[in-house]
Amino acid sequence: MRVAGKGLIDRNRVLRFTFGGQSFEGFAGDTLASALLANDQRLIGRSFKYHRPRGIVTAGSEEPNALVTLERGFAREPNSRATMQPLYDGLVARPQNAWPSLKFDVLAVNDVLAPFLSAGFYYKTFMWPRKFWEWVYEPAIRHAAGLGALMTRYDHELYEKAYAHCDVLIIGAGPAGLMAALTAGRAGLDVILADEHDQLGGRLLSEMEHIDGMPAAGWVQAALAELAGMASVRIMTNTTVTGAYDQGVFGALERVGPGLEVMPDGLPRETFWRIYTNGAILCAGALERQIAFANNDRPGIMAAGAMRSYLNRFGVSPGQRVAIFGNNADAHRTARDFAEAGVEVVAMIDSRAEAQPLGDYPLYTGAVVTGSRGRLGLKSIEIRQSDGSVKTIDCDVLGVSGGWNPSVHLTCHMNGRPIWDPALASFTPQPGAIPGLVAAGSAAGEMSTQGALAQGQAEALTLAKALGKRVKPSALPIADATPYEITPFWDVGGTGRGWLDFQNDVTVKDIKQAVQENFRSVEHMKRYTTQGMATDQGKNSNVAALAVLADATGRGIPETGTTTFRPPYVPVALAALGAGGHGKGFAPERLLTSDRISRERGAPMVEAGLWYRPSYFPQGGETHWRQACDREVQMVRATVGICDVSTLGKIDIQGPDAAAFLDFLYTNSFASLKQGRVRYGLMLREDGHVMDDGTCA
Repeated sequence: MRVAGKGLIDRNRVLRFTFGGQSFEGFAGDTLASALLANDQRLIGRSFKYHRPRGIVTAGSEEPNALVTLERGFAREPNSRATMQPLYDGLVARPQNAWPSLKFDVLAVNDVLAPFLSAGFYYKTFMWPRKFWEWVYEPAIRHAAGLGALMTRYDHELYEKAYAHCDVLIIGAGPAGLMAALTAGRAGLDVILADEHDQLGGRLLSEMEHIDGMPAAGWVQAALAELAGMASVRIMTNTTVTGAYDQGVFGALERVGPGLEVMPDGLPRETFWRIYTNGAILCAGALERQIAFANNDRPGIMAAGAMRSYLNRFGVSPGQRVAIFGNNADAHRTARDFAEAGVEVVAMIDSRAEAQPLGDYPLYTGAVVTGSRGRLGLKSIEIRQSDGSVKTIDCDVLGVSGGWNPSVHLTCHMNGRPIWDPALASFTPQPGAIPGLVAAGSAAGEMSTQGALAQGQAEALTLAKALGKRVKPSALPIADATPYEITPFWDVGGTGRGWLDFQNDVTVKDIKQAVQENFRSVEHMKRYTTQGMATDQGKNSNVAALAVLADATGRGIPETGTTTFRPPYVPVALAALGAGGHGKGFAPERLLTSDRISRERGAPMVEAGLWYRPSYFPQGGETHWRQACDREVQMVRATVGICDVSTLGKIDIQGPDAAAFLDFLYTNSFASLKQGRVRYGLMLREDGHVMDDGTCA
């Protein structure tokens, strides 16, 4: 439902869209997810394995559930995250992984059969009769597998590749990123500021904070106005940095027209960038994780921080009766904001016995949520209080906060491993894991706004000094410096299924079963259970799963370790990666230097090794290709032949010992080769066999 007086949307611009064939309305500035929640549409999709009803969990690219198919005329884009899709007038989206309808899905029978379909079941079943695998089992599994479906028509939309160079690449435009960009820009550095959202500001757009005495959103606008006036600063919205590579190279995906149904002529739908930089500052923030309890996957159970985003940025409450469950002080900010907005907060459940309220709402300390009810949408939760008593609370939305994980992914793309921080109960980036890349703000484990601003400024100043710039630091803005307080709590326990990986339907029980099967390594557990192997790469679930694995194996989380982080950070369309690789771009015509002369002599051209070469040279009176070939052979044997070797690779050897080096490689002498002449030579292996030949000039 919409909340009056809240949000940064334009309520004067009404946008109409459809989801699953049903018409809805939203406002300019909405995402598809916020517009659906505003229309009380909680059921968005079905899970991959058991086809359980699922709703929106997050407000960013880490979303595991709200994957939809966007339809644009004949074009169809599956697995689009509703949380990242800006709303536009006429948008058409439909749910995935459900048949015949979202509310009634035939394959939901898998959930009933869950005891027979536990983790690793496919390794132990479908073994007999042997021929049934090829003719029955595999076709049935392949038909049921998958999420969205690609269109069968040719995609006529334009995708591009592009290159960019800068002194500093700043990844993320939250408080640390904006402060780093301002500092670097003021120092005269060439700056690229990239953020995956269409609006810059990061979590500052989701909080009721003040910076230098003004609302955080106002400070963001002032910072963006200053950056827009700097000729050396390039701002790239809707751009996700997807990978870190050697020599200061980063891959980035720019969604050029996510808010457009039809792209203007010449404008690509997406562009894949290769960015070369002297230094990079990772300001990608942190991701909120869940706490496992029985049936914690129902539509209406969300990340507490995401609920704050929908309230403060989009003016939306995901429900009318709000409950919050957390193990850290940040969860109370969600309860406070909803209470101050006039939304009924029925319970703040904090697993910490010493927790203190931030506002006027019912607080249950030392309590945990043990279960939930409501098949297609949350109706109530059951809590166990500190004295052991059980209480049922009616609510239609529950925000869960199990703590925050710094976004360390890019810092691990060269096989680096993050470092466990017991104070944060999270992994933090390992310094120097990516040469030239440093982390700042919550991506580095600094969770306060004041700390994020300070780190962003400090890292930009350090980089400017390293690049030879002399700059006097400006006064640091004054912001909230409340420390981050958390008591780790991962799993409530009990007999019901507690879900970790929402997209791949991995439960706490699955992790423990993997250990019982002796898959004790984190990499083995991942492959046995498929934890973290969905399109979200386990961004919400990996750390909680590691904690459960550590507990089951009797090890600590640092000793358990993490799985391997690989690019891309978010899914990238093959059309963007292979931009230009269709038609002649897929099979280019490569022509010899003698191509024009060959064609003038009537030579039929054939493709040989991607080059178009003359197959033979016919003359008048000849009726068969063999005649031309025989004549060519005779000419070469009796007199001389000409061969176009412009297709061969060329090596430029320079220096005073170049001739001696060639004499060492070839059997014949090249030291005596005069300028302007060409000589052919042979290279032999140590045993005397011919290894290669070559021509030197």
